[in-house]
Amino acid sequence: MRFEVLFVSPTSACFELVNDEVYYSSKKYDVYLNGKLALKDVETNVFSLYNLLPNRDYEVRIENDSLNIHTNNVSCIIHSSQFRNDSKTNDDTLMLQAAINVLPKDGLLVIDPGEYHITSLFLKSDMTLEISKGAKLLANNDVDAYPLIPGEVDAYDSDNKIQLVTWEGNPFITKSSIITGFHLKNVNIVGEGCIDGQAQNSTFWKDVKKLPWGRPRDIFFNDCENLNVHGISVCNTPCWTIHPYFCTHTGWYDLTISNPATGAPNTDGMDPESCEDIKIIGVKFSVGDDCIAVKSGKYYIGKTYKKPTKDLVIRNCYMNRGHGGVVLGSEIGAGTKDIQVERCIFEGTDRGLRIKTRRGRGKDSVIDGIVFKNIIMKGVLTPLVVNMFYFCDPDGKTEYVWSKEKLPVDDKTPYIGSFVFDNIHASDAEYALGWFYGLPEQPIASITIKNSSFTMKEDAGKGMPAMMSYIDEQSKTGFYFNNVGKVVFDNVKASGFTGEKVILNNVSSFKEE
Repeated sequence: MRFEVLFVSPTSACFELVNDEVYYSSKKYDVYLNGKLALKDVETNVFSLYNLLPNRDYEVRIENDSLNIHTNNVSCIIHSSQFRNDSKTNDDTLMLQAAINVLPKDGLLVIDPGEYHITSLFLKSDMTLEISKGAKLLANNDVDAYPLIPGEVDAYDSDNKIQLVTWEGNPFITKSSIITGFHLKNVNIVGEGCIDGQAQNSTFWKDVKKLPWGRPRDIFFNDCENLNVHGISVCNTPCWTIHPYFCTHTGWYDLTISNPATGAPNTDGMDPESCEDIKIIGVKFSVGDDCIAVKSGKYYIGKTYKKPTKDLVIRNCYMNRGHGGVVLGSEIGAGTKDIQVERCIFEGTDRGLRIKTRRGRGKDSVIDGIVFKNIIMKGVLTPLVVNMFYFCDPDGKTEYVWSKEKLPVDDKTPYIGSFVFDNIHASDAEYALGWFYGLPEQPIASITIKNSSFTMKEDAGKGMPAMMSYIDEQSKTGFYFNNVGKVVFDNVKASGFTGEKVILNNVSSFKEE
């Protein structure tokens, strides 16, 4: 049973089986560490080892296959239990921040088992934060306890702006996040512990559209490089759970991200925004909004910085609940390219693979070079959605956005290129098997679906297949295409739909093999 190393820290390591199976291995397996049984009856393609010692050699074996790893060295190890909080409150923020600040370069801070009450912790470069099994970082319930950070500030002696924090694609004054990093390099967060935003015990989920500031994330990093997060659980976030912004070379491995399915607005699982070289592997999601939403800012950010999210790998992830499984957009002003999504399971999400944009995102908003393959969907209302009329935002219901008339192509017209959906197997869909709606002035270039199968739920409900204005609710609709250049079906099986399997409007060419 072949496997390979994904990530090694001073005290942990993450591995992945080399196979074509989706999230789960076809048979259970045992993992041996230096000849001793470490994990028994593992079911998933991704697995992890913890409680390793820094600067040590280890042999990892599964059946007759083995490999060697060497854990990273550290300059020192500091434990949270070495620090004391003698204040009359139970706020441990300053105590843990002091522990972070005294770490030398390449230091390791171990959060020992127990509960720690914090507001915001700011990390620094060249450090590892280990949140041990049994350790919980519990966020402050008092919304006024979080400092406000401006969205952007002026650079000194130039007309440039420096981005600090953002909300839904624009710089916006925002409460500090629970775990935060600005302009850092070489940071690891590892362990089996938990970061709990505790938003259910605060007012962060109430009247969110009336708030004059953005809500905290559980984890937010801006302008960081060589960042890896491994093993931890993250839950109950005030809004987006994990939000890397303008970051490069980041890895997110074997995490558990969970938020309530209802009553928890904007609680996406992960939102990589204007990031490059990202790996999201072995992560399990159950959230109140999109599981993974890939972004690159709205028009201002896209036009100014032209920083697409690119070179993103999403593999062996499990999306259980959520509005969308893997979503591109809609705040995608600088576009996105070179995205690979494979060997993932979507279960009970509203939509599966979902692309959303609209007029106003801009000519830099180019979505292309996207690969979706080896995906299993169970009970997804509409498995495939590509929507260029996405109606959210304050101006999302304007005629400019919803008009189905052919408008001039200009600097604010987005572009969606060619997509290939390969080996997609969706069962118990309800609203539509696929919904693809391009702009009349800028059609979707091409859609290819191949080696795939789709079935409808027998007692399917009725609802909106995509978030756009002036379309009818659907139930048991097949594949609907409008304003698309080229459509190719190659070995696509579908059953349970009502009416035509494929509905074509304003499609230049259609081929089925």
